[in-house]
Amino acid sequence: MQKIVILDAGTLGEDLSLDPLRALGQVCAYPATAVSDIPDRVADCDILIQNKVRITKEVLCAAPRLKLICEAATGYDNIDLCAARARGVAVCNVPGYSTPSVVQLTVATVLSLATHLQVYAAYVADGSYTESGHPTSLTPVYHELEGRTWGILGYGHIGQGVAAVARALGCQVLVSTRTPTASACCVDLDELCRRADILTIHVPLSDTTRGIIDRRRIAMMKPDAIVVNVARGAVTDEAALADALRKGRIGALGADVFSTEPLPPSHPFYAIRRHPRVCFTPHMAWGSFEARTRCLHTIAENIRAFLDGRLLNRID
Repeated sequence: MQKIVILDAGTLGEDLSLDPLRALGQVCAYPATAVSDIPDRVADCDILIQNKVRITKEVLCAAPRLKLICEAATGYDNIDLCAARARGVAVCNVPGYSTPSVVQLTVATVLSLATHLQVYAAYVADGSYTESGHPTSLTPVYHELEGRTWGILGYGHIGQGVAAVARALGCQVLVSTRTPTASACCVDLDELCRRADILTIHVPLSDTTRGIIDRRRIAMMKPDAIVVNVARGAVTDEAALADALRKGRIGALGADVFSTEPLPPSHPFYAIRRHPRVCFTPHMAWGSFEARTRCLHTIAENIRAFLDGRLLNRID
């Protein structure tokens, strides 16, 4: 029987049944795993499932029986693929499972920032509305999205899903993507930064995308631009974004991802986390119940395919 070890099962939530995995082998699930505990926990595993734990050459050396690594996510920058190939260990990911969930959170963040929803909700919640004596409050002023330019960096499934909603809201959609497509109005990234009233970011983290929204490009943006990152924290210069927000060089800032997670007090965003034009969430865009269910079932299918000698979602 295959031994299946899950190093950080807590990232999948506590509300999912692991029965699809138990049908494939003996499952040993740890809610979380400290770096110091990894060698003991992988020593006799055949199949390893993880989400946030870094799988390094040292981890692979500690797992002589390991045959398959299953990334419980789409991005796999936390796995040393070269080391896995060298040891003959197969690697799978889970593409596309979270698209509707991330699209939903992206649009919700933009709408919240565009309408100052948190400010208005707080005005009611803290009793100010009741004490005001006025039936309506229209401060701070907000504007409709119809007719605005929504810029999308990265045009995979998530970028395309956000574009569809943006168009439904009456926005003009501009796209910057590595492979231009006739199905969208594509521009280079500098032009996207200059023209966008809303900029949402949907690119994977790689050597070419790290810091791609840098201080120079942030300086190109409109002073009322809304910037929302749901990709990876390190694709932006977070210190430059925080500085631009504080100085009124951009209009609002949303992020569900950070270069260090959870967000530490030393992070540039920590000092602005309560700013009225900020909406930060704890890397939860991917995690609707439906998305996590799809993720778990796809991991099970990846394992089943591997055991049957079939290729499915292989990235090694």
